[in-house]
Amino acid sequence: MVLDSGPQSYPQQHPNDFGNGLPRRRGGKKGSPCNGLRLYPFLSPSLSLESDSSSPAQTTRPPSKASCLRNPEPRPPPLNFCPAIPSPCSWMRRSESTCAVNRRDRARGQIRSAASLPHIPRARAAGPSNRKSPCLLVALRPVNIEVEREKFFQARFAYNPQFQYEEPVPEAVLEKYKEASDQFVSQAIGIINAVLEKYGSYESFEATNGGKLLSKCQIWSIIRKYMQKEGCSGEVVVQLTEDLLSQAVMMVENCRPTLAINLSGARQNWLEGMLRHEIGTHYIRGVNNAHQPWHSLEGRKQYGLKPANPTEEGLASLHSVLFRKQPFLWRAALLYYTIYQASHMSFCELFQDLDRYVQDVGVRWEYCVRAKRGQRDTSKPGCFSKDQVYLDGILRILRHRQTIDFHLLAALGKVSYEDIDHLKKFGALDKARIPHFMQDRERYNQLLDHIVTTNCLKDEELEQLLPD
Repeated sequence: MVLDSGPQSYPQQHPNDFGNGLPRRRGGKKGSPCNGLRLYPFLSPSLSLESDSSSPAQTTRPPSKASCLRNPEPRPPPLNFCPAIPSPCSWMRRSESTCAVNRRDRARGQIRSAASLPHIPRARAAGPSNRKSPCLLVALRPVNIEVEREKFFQARFAYNPQFQYEEPVPEAVLEKYKEASDQFVSQAIGIINAVLEKYGSYESFEATNGGKLLSKCQIWSIIRKYMQKEGCSGEVVVQLTEDLLSQAVMMVENCRPTLAINLSGARQNWLEGMLRHEIGTHYIRGVNNAHQPWHSLEGRKQYGLKPANPTEEGLASLHSVLFRKQPFLWRAALLYYTIYQASHMSFCELFQDLDRYVQDVGVRWEYCVRAKRGQRDTSKPGCFSKDQVYLDGILRILRHRQTIDFHLLAALGKVSYEDIDHLKKFGALDKARIPHFMQDRERYNQLLDHIVTTNCLKDEELEQLLPD
């Protein structure tokens, strides 16, 4: 179930304060352009959110898709127009796209597997560009991905894709993420096997636990109720789209915090978990961070802060599954394992290796592309290890869950759990928000214990892996 603390008494923060304190670029611009979106460091995009909702929304007839049927060509979602809809819930700004899912071989309206990990934005069409440097997510997406995918499947998985990129991938980025860690491989395999032993396959687990695909009206209803629980009604622009490759992504657009949700991945039992991940963790910690003296890069250096990750993504990933009856950490575990294997395998070898865990060849392709992004010749061993941060953060938080003050972890903003004791005397806590699902400390700790048990983790093992 979802803990509901009733009407919130948190002070309302003006939406424009969301990015206050972030370093601005010359000319007053914040963030970096990425396909028309401005992404902030503390708005980490979710790769493939495995979320849950404790109660089904009321069945409502979905809006007509006649316009889509008349024009089957995909159109980009509206990026600069988020009209307020005059309705009983007009306080929530809405934006909808009736575009098709960005996959040529996927039928319209077909649900996308939550095991899918395709948050690599579309490459721009060839042509002149005034951008001096590409957004990282764009730079890491091969421009010939569809061509190489077709070659790979036509060759019956015996062809190593030769990826091309619109612009050279920054060497500093590739250098930073070229090494994979094996520290938690054993735990990753244990989590994966726990799911397979219970359900036979992840596809079976998803079908059993995910619930039905929601209509737009049902999604709006769940979002509206969640925003009320967190006391942030009217602060976040919400976009519903069928042209998003990930399940959801939090971003800043037109100086407003914006949450884009993929209609094709919004399942009845997982949607609220996605909201806890994006709003309850990334957004609220971002709002709290704006009030802190370390809200800027200079401030972080002054206070000697550790990087926000892996704490940030580990905490958000835990919140995604927090209220599931079976809170398996499949996605984080398989990501970790896949990247480790990619570091010493070719693309074909990796694809074959994942056959034991992922039956859907389309989903398996996406895991492999994600692990091999940045490479040109995928016949060579190599990986992009950034996605190991999820399981890394999860296990570190679970290891120290009995000593972490989770209220302070939320209130102090984008900080590591290791910095809490150092920062608590300097923090501006009078305006801090605590997510509604974290307010009952005892219940919250019980749910974390349940995650440990469900995933066959042992405290003694975690203590040995991560000694004080």
